Amino acid sequence: MQDSEITILRELIILLAVSLPITFLFHKAKLPALVGFLITGVLIGPHGAAVITETRVVERLADVGVVLLLFTVGLEFSLEDIMRSGRQFLFGGGTQVVLTTTAVMGIALLFGYPMTQALFFGFLASLSSTAIVLKMYSDRAELDTAHGRLAIGVLLFQDMAVVPMMLLLPILGEAGSAGAITPLSIVTSLGKAVLGLVVVFLAARQVVPLLLHQVVRLRNREMLFLLVVLLCLGTAWITFSLGLSLALGAFLAGLIIAESEYSHHIVADILPFRDYFASIFFISIGMLLKTDYFLAHWPLLIGLTTCLALLKTGLVTATAAVLQYPVRSALLAGLALAQVGEFSFLLADQGARFGLIGGDTFQAFINTSILTMIGTPFIMQAAPWVVNRLRLFKPETSEQPAICALTGHTIIAGYGLNGRNLARTLKATRIPYSVLEVNADTIRKARDEGEPIIYGDITREDVLVRAGIPCARAIVFAISDFAATRLAIRIVRRLNPAIFILVRTRYSAEVDELKDLGADQVIAEEFETSIEIFSRVLHLYHVPGNIIANQISLVRFDGYKMLRGISLDQEKIGRIAALFAAATVDNLQVQPDWACLGKTLRDLDIRRSSGATVIAIVRGGEALTNPGAEFTLQVDDILVLLGAHRELDSAADLLKRGESEADAGTNTSDKETR
Repeated sequence: MQDSEITILRELIILLAVSLPITFLFHKAKLPALVGFLITGVLIGPHGAAVITETRVVERLADVGVVLLLFTVGLEFSLEDIMRSGRQFLFGGGTQVVLTTTAVMGIALLFGYPMTQALFFGFLASLSSTAIVLKMYSDRAELDTAHGRLAIGVLLFQDMAVVPMMLLLPILGEAGSAGAITPLSIVTSLGKAVLGLVVVFLAARQVVPLLLHQVVRLRNREMLFLLVVLLCLGTAWITFSLGLSLALGAFLAGLIIAESEYSHHIVADILPFRDYFASIFFISIGMLLKTDYFLAHWPLLIGLTTCLALLKTGLVTATAAVLQYPVRSALLAGLALAQVGEFSFLLADQGARFGLIGGDTFQAFINTSILTMIGTPFIMQAAPWVVNRLRLFKPETSEQPAICALTGHTIIAGYGLNGRNLARTLKATRIPYSVLEVNADTIRKARDEGEPIIYGDITREDVLVRAGIPCARAIVFAISDFAATRLAIRIVRRLNPAIFILVRTRYSAEVDELKDLGADQVIAEEFETSIEIFSRVLHLYHVPGNIIANQISLVRFDGYKMLRGISLDQEKIGRIAALFAAATVDNLQVQPDWACLGKTLRDLDIRRSSGATVIAIVRGGEALTNPGAEFTLQVDDILVLLGAHRELDSAADLLKRGESEADAGTNTSDKETR
């Protein structure tokens, strides 16, 4: 085997050996693995410990990672996501990208960079990291919060904006080398590129569905996978031949396949390969960082990182303010989107090939970007604490007594699924209520439906007073923002010490803290799921509804301590045991396929066989108490049985199958004896 082949194998082994523990460690630390890959590239690259010195192989594998990355973006692109994001996507994302690009371009022009490079720098700075932000929001259960929805809408627009940005790179590169750029040249070159993409898209759209359908009919998973890889790489090569990038062709292939009914299956097959090759791409980016450059220029780099983060935070916050988001939500979204995104590395890699970036400028970009990514998880964790201590939205207090439009009403904080269901129930029972919400689209729709909804941030005292907290009987927090809920509970309890506070939360770990802050009841979603599961199991064993209700009350008692592994005292344990040991009553309706059909009570001898007693039988709506031994059972007869839980189970088996649990045990013993 030649030395070059040995080198390739060695570097692949190193990359695999490094990727696995890095992914594991960052998963345990609940941090995005992407940051770990970047740091790994810095450490093992030629400018770090020099474990890998021959980067050509890594760069080729990274190209495959970029292709697969854009391919899966195309696969997962959905018009439903855009419609769901609404104003956050169209106005929020569009405004943020334009403002950031313009601001950075203006700054670059002031420092003497040509127009083409200045615009390119604006592109790089305008993108944020979808992988990091979604990972953090998912772990913190903040995807459905006001700032979470805003950030997701902006990120979705940024991901889509990568496509036209990549289309412009060759044009900017040519204009830069020619020394001039005109609107006409941009429009002409962009038109040619778009025309080429449209032709490829329309041609592939006619052929690809037919190919997929024919291969799926063969029910051969390997052939389907090979066809998908061929479509991905083939389309990428065609667009590259037209003077565009490989990544754009891969995105186009994903977009075409996304319209088929097989897209979800294809995503599941391609994801492992994408994740591995994408990890190589980010490791290769980390390898580009020169540690000696960082050590020589670290004050400048930290200053650039800080300025960029503040600039992006300010522009996102301003965009959110125009969208009428509360200051708190706007700041949280701005801090979350303050970093440089993974697609910026892709643009930088492509831009370097067209001469748009290089030398010290490229190193400054790589260092600054990695620093913003490393800092993002810590910024997002500290953001609620920082925002809550800013005085930008200090609660307005008044010494005048509150004048309430409603008295004894319920306030619903959040008009999501739970909030809407509660409002519907309160309206049906004629209980007065009002709703607090920050999503302008939701508010507009709710007002059209006649709902008493108020725009306002629940962390503001003046908003809570306007909703009538001093005169309210209860407030229900039906939102996913844990930090906002904590702050609001303190204010609510101070404004109205007698109010009943009910809180919905995701995780059991938050129960004690919320109760300590003043919540009367906390509903933990993960425990309520457990309660629903065991209640259905108890129903299966004919445990009566009142006993199940008592058991549920015990489980919910004192913050789900039973399910949280916290010891109960002996009195509670004894109460649970007594409930299950006590005799009870159950009803059984005779079905057409039961073994007892047409038999008399004497034939069945339920008391001897199971221990349960028939105390009444209901037929045709009339109840017969203490039925005689010659009573013959018919379809739809309802037997009222008295006995312990095990006895009732045994009686049910006897009626259904003609054999009780006791008889089954006796028969088994007889067989073993024989």
